[in-house]
Amino acid sequence: MKRLIINADDLGADEARNAGIFEAIQAGTVTSVSIFPNGPALRDALNRIHSGSFRNVSWGVHLNLSEGKSVSTGNSLLLGPNGIFLGKASSQRLLMRKGDRNLENEIAHEIDAQISLLKASGIFLRHLDGHQHVHVFPAVLKAMLKAALNHHIPWIRVPYEPETTSSDFTLTSSLCEECRLFSGLGWAARPIILESGLHATDHFRGLYLKGRLTLQGLESVLQCLPDGLTELMVHPGRFVENSPKTPFSSFSTGERRKELETLLNGKLHLIFNEMDIFLTPFPENPS
Repeated sequence: MKRLIINADDLGADEARNAGIFEAIQAGTVTSVSIFPNGPALRDALNRIHSGSFRNVSWGVHLNLSEGKSVSTGNSLLLGPNGIFLGKASSQRLLMRKGDRNLENEIAHEIDAQISLLKASGIFLRHLDGHQHVHVFPAVLKAMLKAALNHHIPWIRVPYEPETTSSDFTLTSSLCEECRLFSGLGWAARPIILESGLHATDHFRGLYLKGRLTLQGLESVLQCLPDGLTELMVHPGRFVENSPKTPFSSFSTGERRKELETLLNGKLHLIFNEMDIFLTPFPENPS
């Protein structure tokens, strides 16, 4: 049996992004969502969640250690002189560091604060992942696993995806390099995650679709979908022209709108039916 979780990342980045994600939920294509604990539009996201009935959607924490402000106080290594996270490239270099106890303590404190904030808002967290997959970086992995166990979050994303050779995709060398980085970290983290007693889906897809989620490209991925439970990472959203520049400005773009249009395409559910793909959120009780 082919079971598919379609997970939308970055809820809380801005209100336009939130609106698009909820459109995809209403269309029945997005079955799971990851929430930015420090997103500028977190309050809007929480209001939308609490004002609706979403029985067939699972909610998760999208740990963020690279963009915007931290949730906890007292951080020095994770933040720049402006008091915000260091940004994608600098944060990734920092989080590749192994054996730095001070850094790991800061990370553990921030992760606990981010999860606790969402739980305090009344959100039942069923899964955990990281912005730019920081949760499987060497300096983060141990603290992430401990926090997930302490907070009873059963599912952890493993961003391992075999490299695509499909002619439906035009991949830049920089994108391929980034995908290989995340896949390698996911591959190394998978046995550690499973040995901890936490759960991961059988398969993961979406690294190579980021920014290029067309109906044709998605259909190509679905045609090769293996049996078992697969998480498909997507990034839908609406787009507001000339929005104010913030650390989250790049999260709502024309690419996000194109992803949303693909997920709202009426042909998509016909494709699922033809391919015998069953959509599901993250299971509440992992087997």
